[in-house]
Amino acid sequence: MKQKGTREASHAYSWYDGVPDTLSNQLDSFLSQVPSSLNGSSLPIPYAKVVIAPHAGYSYSGPCAAWAYKALDLSKAKRVFVLGPSHTYYLRGCALTKFAQYGTPFGDLTVDEKVIQELRDTGKFQDIPSRSDVDEHSLEMHLPYLYKRLTQTFASDTEFPTIVPILVGDNNGAEEKEFGKILAPYLQDPDNAFIVSSDFCHWGSRFSYTAYAPEGKVEQLQSLSRKTAIPTNPPIHESIKQVDHLAMDAVESGDHNKFVDNLRLTKNTVCGRHPIGVMMAALEELAKENPEEGKYRFKFVQYQRSNLVEDVSDSSVSYASAYAII
Repeated sequence: MKQKGTREASHAYSWYDGVPDTLSNQLDSFLSQVPSSLNGSSLPIPYAKVVIAPHAGYSYSGPCAAWAYKALDLSKAKRVFVLGPSHTYYLRGCALTKFAQYGTPFGDLTVDEKVIQELRDTGKFQDIPSRSDVDEHSLEMHLPYLYKRLTQTFASDTEFPTIVPILVGDNNGAEEKEFGKILAPYLQDPDNAFIVSSDFCHWGSRFSYTAYAPEGKVEQLQSLSRKTAIPTNPPIHESIKQVDHLAMDAVESGDHNKFVDNLRLTKNTVCGRHPIGVMMAALEELAKENPEEGKYRFKFVQYQRSNLVEDVSDSSVSYASAYAII
């Protein structure tokens, strides 16, 4: 099937600034706030070809995302896979874009038609309905940041890598492993980089998640109601942080099953849990074949929240950035 047309930057002027110069200055500002080195390495981190980054409006998650993007090594990239969750329609399995380009305020990024067709030929992938593709923000929110980093990495846009947009649906652990095996050879290819799109805990009654760990005891998680007295031991935002860090620890373990088990225990509303799960499964495949200290595992470098919740009537969304060395 021939890829057709350009997906418009549908969230420009709302979720982020659509004026190129203004947007560029904003991203430069976010990136400048990240230290010049992380974990003893200058940035970008050599061979850090996989990142997890948030996908909310830039005024909320942009500063956090900058940590992932500054770490991301694009120096040898010929294509960049972007994996995100579906917010606009129910999806089981994984789905591929039908568009030939994705627009950004800076210019278009070209979809890798050859790789998309290779994945389509496995018979395991659906196509994203075009309207849902345009409405979806989980992939789009990464593209201006990606474009900015590409301009910092390559001398000309003619050298830019292609992109492979993939929506990851509501899959169980075994299904995530299956897709991980499909993507593992692409992950091993030094020409490829990967962006995994995910926010972390969505807390509040509007998200149907008000879990709270009394006295920090996560094994005793309870749901708060508006009738509940404001808890202080710990404050709600510290309980949210604790639940998030347990999920982040599970991701850093490199054990896909531990991440699945953690979410089953806490019900943490990590909206990109399935893209993370698929990428963890792919990394695990590579680690089996070539175990090497410091590789094939995510390392978190930043954690932020949109709001420090103290009252049950309040809400927040958590953001985290991580990288993995291949």
